[in-house]
Amino acid sequence: MGDVGYGHRRVIPILGGSFEGPLMRGKVLPGGADYQLIRRDGVAELLAHYVIETDDGVPIYVVNKGYRHGSKEIIDKIFRGEDVPRDSYYFKTTPIFEVKSGRYDFLNKMVFVGEGIRKPTEVEITFYQAG
Repeated sequence: MGDVGYGHRRVIPILGGSFEGPLMRGKVLPGGADYQLIRRDGVAELLAHYVIETDDGVPIYVVNKGYRHGSKEIIDKIFRGEDVPRDSYYFKTTPIFEVKSGRYDFLNKMVFVGEGIRKPTEVEITFYQAG
């Protein structure tokens, strides 16, 4: 989208992927997007909406909000699609999940924190349940 007054707006489609952990695994469905605002101070405000589906067929809606920032040199490398050390920038999120009652409804009741890694062609986020 470009300059929107507060910064540079980017809309990045989420094309798919996978996830796995001790309680579930499955795929990231295509059709979501990450609505990023790159603020004038260099901080990226991230707001992603997407759906994941467990390997037993349960869809889970995800809204994942966060911030990514670092030195200008590191952020420029990320924008160019270069690999950078994972500890050279900040990338944290706070996801909210929506899922029907059943096996995974604990997601509706808990607080989670995400820690992201921006790779040249993909994003990896590890979610941790708080408390």
